Amino acid sequence: MVLKINTLSSMQQSVLLVKALKQALRRQGMTYAQVAQALKLSEATVKRMFARQQFTLQRLEQISQLLGLEFVDLLQLLSEQQQLTTALTEQQELELTEDLCLLLIAFLVLHYWTLEQILEWYQLTKTECIQKLIKLERMQLISLLPENRIKLKISPHFQWRENGPMQRFFQQQLATEFLANPTQPQPEMLVLNGMLSLKSRQQFQARLQRLKRDFYEFTEQDKYLPFEQRSGVSTIILMRDWRFGLFKRFLKADKLR
Repeated sequence: MVLKINTLSSMQQSVLLVKALKQALRRQGMTYAQVAQALKLSEATVKRMFARQQFTLQRLEQISQLLGLEFVDLLQLLSEQQQLTTALTEQQELELTEDLCLLLIAFLVLHYWTLEQILEWYQLTKTECIQKLIKLERMQLISLLPENRIKLKISPHFQWRENGPMQRFFQQQLATEFLANPTQPQPEMLVLNGMLSLKSRQQFQARLQRLKRDFYEFTEQDKYLPFEQRSGVSTIILMRDWRFGLFKRFLKADKLR
């Protein structure tokens, strides 16, 4: 019988369990191709299992054994994932936006920067950095480990609060810097316009959510590459009902809305 993981619990637990499996594979340096060979499956089949989060219990046990884990170890990894931070409070977000140095360090560590890399690139002292890292630890964003190593404590479902301090902060910066900075290379921009039904909009939004997950999968995958092979990338996806304001004056009065 095929076990759809999210029938055991919530969809979030499904994502967390698959994430735990992927992390275990990376720790072992094991690829999908190696998993496929061990299970006598094609690599495409293995990739599809992970993408769809659909496994038989037998497959889960086989992959666990391949990693040298008991099934209970996998459940422990899932439990650890469930204890991760999914959001900050309004006050915590406000604290970030009011302390630019704290905000900088938060974003750097959320993108897997080490303390040494921060000190190499920014005009900050080690003491300043550690003070800010301690604040982030109190917010449950990170754990500060021995020798000042940094461990993230955020869930794959972590989000800034809707219309919260962080969203408002970046909306204010969006037009002035991200979209209108002439010193930066032109962004890879794609503008789509059309008329969609409610059902089609909902389906398209679901695909955008998958695209978001893909983006974070790449960041998770690439954090193991040498630092100099990576650079900061931002992607903004906006979708809403909209009419171009320049054309509004041509509308009939009864069509204005």
